[in-house]
Amino acid sequence: MSENSTQPPVLLVEDNNQIFSEIKSLMGFIGYDAVYTPDISSLKGALQQGDYTAMLLGEFHGNVSQREVLELVSEAGLDMQVILLNQPKDNLGKYQQIYPHVLAHLDMPLKYQPVVDALNRANEFHQRDLKEGSASCKELISNVPKLGGSSPAIKYVRTMIEQVAKTDASVLILGESGTGKEVVARNIHALSNRCKYNFVPVNCGAIPGDLLESELFGHEKGAFTGAITTRQGRFELAEKGTLFLDEIGDMSLPMQVKLLRVLQERTFERVGSNKSMSADVRILAATHRNLEQNIREGKFREDLFYRLNVFPIELPSLRERLDDVPFLLQDQIEKLEQDNRGSVRLTASAVEALCEYKWPGNVRELANLVERLSILFPQGVVDVKDLPARYLPTSIKPRHDAFNPLLFFGASEDDTDSDDLALMQTDTEFDDATQGASVVDAPVITEKGLDLKEHLAQMEVNLIKQALDATDGVVAHAATLLKMRRTTLVEKLKKYDIKS
Repeated sequence: MSENSTQPPVLLVEDNNQIFSEIKSLMGFIGYDAVYTPDISSLKGALQQGDYTAMLLGEFHGNVSQREVLELVSEAGLDMQVILLNQPKDNLGKYQQIYPHVLAHLDMPLKYQPVVDALNRANEFHQRDLKEGSASCKELISNVPKLGGSSPAIKYVRTMIEQVAKTDASVLILGESGTGKEVVARNIHALSNRCKYNFVPVNCGAIPGDLLESELFGHEKGAFTGAITTRQGRFELAEKGTLFLDEIGDMSLPMQVKLLRVLQERTFERVGSNKSMSADVRILAATHRNLEQNIREGKFREDLFYRLNVFPIELPSLRERLDDVPFLLQDQIEKLEQDNRGSVRLTASAVEALCEYKWPGNVRELANLVERLSILFPQGVVDVKDLPARYLPTSIKPRHDAFNPLLFFGASEDDTDSDDLALMQTDTEFDDATQGASVVDAPVITEKGLDLKEHLAQMEVNLIKQALDATDGVVAHAATLLKMRRTTLVEKLKKYDIKS
């Protein structure tokens, strides 16, 4: 670019080299550089490599090739206006009906003011498209899930994302299942220069090997049994954008060879076609497998590994950053509330217990637990003893191991039905609304003895009433507190003539 050029260059498509020399001098005087493409091959290269204020389209191997040029511009998806010159002015209206980027026509020989006016108009369109693209990228960034937490490990991952996002380097994202590998990929795309184009994910482990080729590269009608129409593949859908190959370690060796060819040559063919198509696609890949071990075992190609592993990002497991658990819990609760899928609150002791858990399922397991608790305790408060047994510290017994008066008196669990047992296996407190109310009072056996059946029935009535009081008479919520089915509780209400 010339020293006084402040705008993207102008692209000239023209047979006559002498015309280019004249235009280059005029462009330099106005403040633009000029790039010359005398043939289709150089034009394709220029369209892939640069950003241009406008294209000046002159005489170019006749009208057929001029249409081919305009088709290339449309297919490339460039925000570039086309100005016709050195050809009949009638072409302006004819081309504008088909190609919306055709902006103006310039008469030869070129005059200063008409050229300036046309380029100013083209530059206005260019700046508007840049602003719209920037706005769409900002919206995308705001909507992409973020990596939650403030631990040094997760801060380092965020730094790596920011450093690699603006490049076109291939990224290999490593980490256990549930650590957020796709979240990393989406953040890289949102922060990249490709953000206004598609982010296309493919789970290589979820698609059978014999179908993955068609899924990635597309197919022509009749290419195989069942191919009743032509279909675009994921590479075409991701053109100029980002293709995310999740679970790349599960890809078969024959498909690895075909993928490697695309990465090396940047071209591919649909299944059933011999026509090569360009692939201007950034590749992000992810796996939970140890690819270096797979290479030693002959399950993964070493050359493909080095193609993908240009910039590795390794995600820490959640057990390696337990300090982030409170933040992640709150983040998941807020997501539920934003999606109108309920809410729940956790006591400090519950959060503390979850900070001691090892989280084999990582962040995905944590998200599932929060949603489960929001269903079990809608809009409620979850204490440590309300947590499922696997999340409890060894020093705390779960509610279903609490005091059972039937067993206290030497009765076996077979002496009563399962709902009676579920009712008796309740802790001494329901929630904050019933704190201090004794659920199980140890009976005193006098010389006269004790009517066990009557005593247990009275305890059952008291517990049911406490549950109804704690839930404002909502039977479904009371049944949840009592760990029993709603229909069973309704029957007991009828049995004891309790009004809800």
